[in-house]
Amino acid sequence: MTKFWLDRKEDASGISGTGPVAQGFVFDDGKVVLRWLTEFKSIGIYDSLSDVEAIHGHEGKTLIRWDNR
Repeated sequence: MTKFWLDRKEDASGISGTGPVAQGFVFDDGKVVLRWLTEFKSIGIYDSLSDVEAIHGHEGKTLIRWDNR
């Protein structure tokens, strides 16, 4: 299992803000759980990290930052 953050450089929707807006985990089988850290907290489950990037990446405005601890 690997931990990561979504680091939003520009808030295209005007809802989630900028900076670290979500934290997530990639499981050994490739499935991803993403938890939003914004005012409206929620959890999403995705089939892959590429799905997360396609949905939440906003054409490069949101970057994946790996937790190297």
